[in-house]
Amino acid sequence: MLSSISPVDRSHLPAPIANVTDETQSLAQVLVGVRRYLHQHPEVGMEEHNTSRFIRETLEGYGLDVHGPIAGTGLYVDIEGEGSGGAVGYRADIDALPTQDQKQVPYRSQTPNVAHLCGHDAHTAIAIGVALVLHNNREQLQGRARVFFQPNEEGLPSGAPLMIRGGILEDLDAVYAVHVDPTLEVGRYGLITGPATASSDRFEVRIRQEGTGHSARPHKGVDTVWIASQLMNQFYQLAGRITDARTPSVLTVTMLDGSEAHNVIPEQASLGGTLRTVSPNDRETIRNRMHQIAERMETLHGAHVELDFDDGSPPVINDEAAIANVEATIRDAFGEEAVYQIPESSMGGEDFAHYLKHVSGGFVRVGTASGPETSYPLHHHRFDLDETPLAPTSRLMARVLLNHLNREGLKGAHPASHLTSTDNGSSEVAH
Repeated sequence: MLSSISPVDRSHLPAPIANVTDETQSLAQVLVGVRRYLHQHPEVGMEEHNTSRFIRETLEGYGLDVHGPIAGTGLYVDIEGEGSGGAVGYRADIDALPTQDQKQVPYRSQTPNVAHLCGHDAHTAIAIGVALVLHNNREQLQGRARVFFQPNEEGLPSGAPLMIRGGILEDLDAVYAVHVDPTLEVGRYGLITGPATASSDRFEVRIRQEGTGHSARPHKGVDTVWIASQLMNQFYQLAGRITDARTPSVLTVTMLDGSEAHNVIPEQASLGGTLRTVSPNDRETIRNRMHQIAERMETLHGAHVELDFDDGSPPVINDEAAIANVEATIRDAFGEEAVYQIPESSMGGEDFAHYLKHVSGGFVRVGTASGPETSYPLHHHRFDLDETPLAPTSRLMARVLLNHLNREGLKGAHPASHLTSTDNGSSEVAH
């Protein structure tokens, strides 16, 4: 039971955890309460001050020492094992989206135009559970486990590089993370080795001339809108023409702006969008060619053309040994049917990739769908999830970290298969 942790006064904690005694709290109840509080009180990236305070006070309420702030609103806890060994990390993202929550549930967002519609509230709850389980099983820990809470996964510049610059990866051998997946049913975990997500860069092009022009006489000036359309068409021809079509890449123009008058050629036109690739080489190749095209159009047509990129996340590249550790742990805990082999990389972006440029690790998908209301896609205004997997996933990932530190976990054995119960005497792994 969680009550085996030394009691600490938690009367100052925000609802729903306040006024729930250690004796009546199961791990599942704690994590559902955490997730629902965060869902009701979301904060966008780099403004997660209440979220950070809530995480700190929750963990301190169970006797853990919380370090930070780091990267503005980030935090971490170190759980030192009773045996010597290496160090492994576990990351959660804590920010919400600047989007209106349109669900009709008691725990819907109470903040206008801000909502946890990507599951970061669940990620934070699971990470708190990982910390609690590891803290309660320190005698099995061979080394040190670091559980950290990162701000601003959704924004640019994202929070991961800030955490890295703040030293969060210091001495860590590897790092793991999960992401909820509304396309997978509850009880299943999605795994893929190698590229799991794509890089995600934003671009914007601005085409300028001196003064405006008349739509009746485009030959007497520079047709900025026409140049923008030519750039867009040429950009769209790059993926699969200068890169291998068998390696996914996608360029999408989502913004196109010019004059508000039908008969005026504007002084400036612009276009923008995203470039996504799973290959770092393709990312560089396409970006370089886009710059070449922009420079050529500038020379040919006498316009001033500026192309700027906002560097997003690189691809998440899952380490083979780390994913083998996760897969073996899932099979041991939940059986063969719990493992889902993801057939292809996602073209979405994920800033967990920054950590994997420095250390090895694994990114795991957690099935959270159990019906229509929990199957809306990520970022949908009615996105929600089945909360059943919160506690089992916390236990699972705690075991993944234990097995990683023991190193036998990477060889297919399961030395951490018997964790101390934290759920009123029930098995530490809920099947």
